[in-house]
Amino acid sequence: MGDTTPEGPGRRSAAAAALLTNGIVAAVLLGAAALVAWQPEAYYRAVQEDELLEWASFWAFAGAAGVFAWAALRRPSAERWRLWFPLGLAAFCLWVALEEISWGQRVFGYRPPAYFLEHNYQQELNVHNVVASDLRQLALKLVILGYGVALPLLGLVPALGRLYRRLAVVPPPLALVPAFLATYLLYEIYPWDFSGEWVEMMLGLGFLLAAVLSAARDAARPGRALLAVALACVVVAGAGEASAAWSRAQRRAHPATLEAARGEIRALAADFREARVRTRCGLHKRLFTFVRQQNVEALGQGSFAALVEQGLPEERSRFFLDPWNSPYWVRDSCGEDRRRRRIFVYSFGPDRMRDSTDWEIGGDDVGEIVFDASPDS
Repeated sequence: MGDTTPEGPGRRSAAAAALLTNGIVAAVLLGAAALVAWQPEAYYRAVQEDELLEWASFWAFAGAAGVFAWAALRRPSAERWRLWFPLGLAAFCLWVALEEISWGQRVFGYRPPAYFLEHNYQQELNVHNVVASDLRQLALKLVILGYGVALPLLGLVPALGRLYRRLAVVPPPLALVPAFLATYLLYEIYPWDFSGEWVEMMLGLGFLLAAVLSAARDAARPGRALLAVALACVVVAGAGEASAAWSRAQRRAHPATLEAARGEIRALAADFREARVRTRCGLHKRLFTFVRQQNVEALGQGSFAALVEQGLPEERSRFFLDPWNSPYWVRDSCGEDRRRRRIFVYSFGPDRMRDSTDWEIGGDDVGEIVFDASPDS
């Protein structure tokens, strides 16, 4: 009899929307596994900064912020005191979205404040990478399990459910618990390199779809939930691809800047040779991090530092940044028998993406080999 009432189709649509949301999050996980298994190069490209995955994560969190805020501000003025929780979620999601793209640093190529260059291991303008790794990982797990799993499950306890209503706490729909659990398990198991990038995508979708389903429920229009979920995912995918394409277009090389990078790389390679800097097999680090950890002061006092007299900004010299304000890197690769070895310094180049492999300086990366030995040489 329930299906013959006006609410019947709405309930069916809401149930289908809940099933679709879990299916979408699962599809992200399965897509990552498929790329690892059959298209490792495509997987590697997908997880690079400012590409589709990162931009889609940005739009998922930004969309969640927008929906949470929109739904909250639609409440009657008499209930405005109850806005603290959804508006808090909106602010959190917006902050995460901007942190995801380092507040546009790589897109626009600006140099962040010196504090972040020195204390953020990625030398980017974001707060989460300033925090110790253990605390960062714990915070992410607490967000996934606390908001996505514990909050809706504890709401099933009558006393806690009443407390939620009294305090205006709005848990995510119970139907999304499997999606958040899958996100947590992926992060806990971490089966592939860069699994964290997929976790961020799945978590962004979790917040976005929680916002969409909650908004449909609060608007008393559960029948539109399925359409809203599908539309939200299409928008995230489309905006993610468009933003990635726009980012690529913004990163075209200018001849003068490219020539400056080549000159700086030549100076850095000369400093490595003249100072007889020691590296180790498997090393791959940002130069600033390498110099600080190994206390290689000579790299900060040689030909590269001397370029300051020719116009190199002192801050770029101090933090070993290229003309696009991205870090210079050093890589030391060895063969299994240690007879083959190659050391080179390089920049990601104008596209601010790593194109080089363990052995080759590729794409538009700007680099120079410091040392090269092979059985055939």
